[in-house]
Amino acid sequence: MRLHNWLLFLATVSIWAANWPVMKWGLAVAPPFTFVFHRFFFSLGALLVPLLFLRSPVPTDRDTLSKIVVVSLFNVGSLAATNIGLSSYSSGMGSVLTYTQPLLVFGLAVFFLNEETSKIRLAGTILGFLGVSILFLETGSTFTLSLPAAVLILGALFWAANIVYYKRYLSHVDPFLLSVLQTAIGVPFLACLSLAFERPEISFSVSYVWIVLYAGVGASAIGSTLWLVLLRDEDATTLAGSSFIVPIMALGFGWWLMGETLDIRSVIGAVLVLSGIYLVNRKVTKQVWWSAP
Repeated sequence: MRLHNWLLFLATVSIWAANWPVMKWGLAVAPPFTFVFHRFFFSLGALLVPLLFLRSPVPTDRDTLSKIVVVSLFNVGSLAATNIGLSSYSSGMGSVLTYTQPLLVFGLAVFFLNEETSKIRLAGTILGFLGVSILFLETGSTFTLSLPAAVLILGALFWAANIVYYKRYLSHVDPFLLSVLQTAIGVPFLACLSLAFERPEISFSVSYVWIVLYAGVGASAIGSTLWLVLLRDEDATTLAGSSFIVPIMALGFGWWLMGETLDIRSVIGAVLVLSGIYLVNRKVTKQVWWSAP
């Protein structure tokens, strides 16, 4: 990664890591669909101002527009599922489960982007999903599968699909323009979900407005646009895997800002997940043993 892109990457992961405890604060006030709707609404407001100075034309062909709708729905599904799952998880562990997306990107990229794999990457994938299986289990007298963990994994899958779909079909579209379009498509969709399933009565306190501003303008508008810029220029698997630093930072932010603690099971699962992500994205000099046709 070039120095310029490294600086953009560090800014993006810092914004996203701090956003995990911010989302927990927001979910304490508003239900998931409503909180994500507010986040998209504020994000769209922030994006519309610089859109006036954007010279890149909006695509008009039906094929590109339909693909933009698809990637937008992946984006909505990812954030909605993530916030639903996060309602029942700490910010730190929620981030670890969500950031299994590099493992999912690796699997999807092999088949859809013809990216190569190796024994090291395969081992990393197995190790990562072993960690996920540990995080899936709830502590108690018996071990049962955790539904919130499954929803967080679903959010990670939608995010991975968003990345691979953009890389394959929409990398020719201006990243900022795509960020605006997928946010604009998400706003009415999330508004309908909020009204249909939650019908919330939210008191817009000063603290909640600041929470939504950070999540919407900071993490969504600024962070997501920087991510699309990086994704256009860098390898999808390597970039997605490099973001494993986010859950590490999020665990720290959760401990610092929210006093969250980790049990042994969570620590072991997190270590396995992050180790697997590292192996998946490690530069391998040996001959590749398999690649997609």
